[in-house]
Amino acid sequence: MTTDGKNEERQVSRRQLLKTGVGLIGAGLAIGEEPVFAFEQPALPPAVNQSVIGMKFEPRDAVRIGIVGVGGRGTGMLSNFLAIEHVQVNAICDVVREKAVHAQELVEKAGGKRPAIYTNGDYDFENLCKRDDLDFVYIATPWDWHAPMALASMNAGKHAGVEVPAVNSLEECQTLVDTSERTRRHCMIMENCCYGYNELLLLNMIRAGLLGELLHGEAAYIHDLRGELFGDQGEGLWRRVPHTTRNGNLYPTHGLGPVANYMGINRGDRFDYLVSMSSPQKGLEAYRAANVRQGNPKWKEKYICGDMNTSLIKTVNGLSILLQHDVCNPRPYDRINLISGVKGVFRDYPERIYLDGQAGEEAFTGIEPYKEKYAHKLWKEEGEGARGRGHGGMDFIMLYRLVQCMRQGLEPDMDVYDAASWSAPAPLSERSVAQASAPVKFPDFTRGLWKQRNGASL
Repeated sequence: MTTDGKNEERQVSRRQLLKTGVGLIGAGLAIGEEPVFAFEQPALPPAVNQSVIGMKFEPRDAVRIGIVGVGGRGTGMLSNFLAIEHVQVNAICDVVREKAVHAQELVEKAGGKRPAIYTNGDYDFENLCKRDDLDFVYIATPWDWHAPMALASMNAGKHAGVEVPAVNSLEECQTLVDTSERTRRHCMIMENCCYGYNELLLLNMIRAGLLGELLHGEAAYIHDLRGELFGDQGEGLWRRVPHTTRNGNLYPTHGLGPVANYMGINRGDRFDYLVSMSSPQKGLEAYRAANVRQGNPKWKEKYICGDMNTSLIKTVNGLSILLQHDVCNPRPYDRINLISGVKGVFRDYPERIYLDGQAGEEAFTGIEPYKEKYAHKLWKEEGEGARGRGHGGMDFIMLYRLVQCMRQGLEPDMDVYDAASWSAPAPLSERSVAQASAPVKFPDFTRGLWKQRNGASL
């Protein structure tokens, strides 16, 4: 909410936004709009700006950071930034002043200069973005704020890094792409799972040809979040809302990002179309009945998102991907992380591999024998500093790599086309589910340049 009252379109607070028409925005659908289905190709606006494919960061000695959102996720990532050399955290923004002050204290405790804080309402992040001592703005806020904050960052001349999913709608996907191209600023999706030890190990093994030509991948976000969803702080304040307004794969990128890297998506291949179906919704109602007292406002909520969403993606080159989402039921954590080729298959949770001709007939074996030869250089060089940090060290490795790319003037590993493509399954799955699992086409956010692009620098 603004404090000056000058702009009428901004007179909606964060809480009001979460209570109103989020569903239509999140689905990328306007009232009365016909969904895209039966292989119809979505219309793309003509290219008016030069692509950012291959665009490198400007090299610099130090990377100057601003952080928007220092709740649980933002504070954890701040701690990782502070553990990396040549990083200056110069500004912090959060609508809860106590959280911003706590972040200030963490920076000072780590030996840094006390950063400025921005806590004056929902749109004070715009003032942070206007600073002239920032190179990169990291955004860790509720999903509905990702797009406006990333756009403000790029329009103010800063590179942006957005937590996952990057955006909610196809319209927001395209706006991110157009703005990145116009401003010549990168907008990265901060997908930490792409930097896990196993994910990078497997990427090296695939590039070495151990699995042969790739055929199929499987990815998921299966995580029992019921306690967090019904909490009275943090994500519990907003993350149930999409379950009342949307029905699809709400959180696709943790599993999909690594599989997209294995397959070279946007780098010689791209997502072509998707079909999706959802199970009934039961888990949140059952948890509420067992854990929430009658009379609590949460009893007024009606959940419409199916507990398990299963989507299938076909790529232009003919590869297939299974993509699942379930955060509402008691199941062990699982991203599946499966990739299959003509020479073998790898699957995670637990990690195991089978290669054609290996001993033991048709039985999986462990991956320990492959680690010495195929461990990724980032984990070889920085693994000791990463272990024990967030999510098994992948958060640290991701931020270390970001700083490395910015300081050395390299192209980022993940760019705005990845942010758009990996986030698009959420609104596309909603359309498919609403049309009895009809196939829906992915926009080509690269406008054909995926055909000319080599593999990622990672």
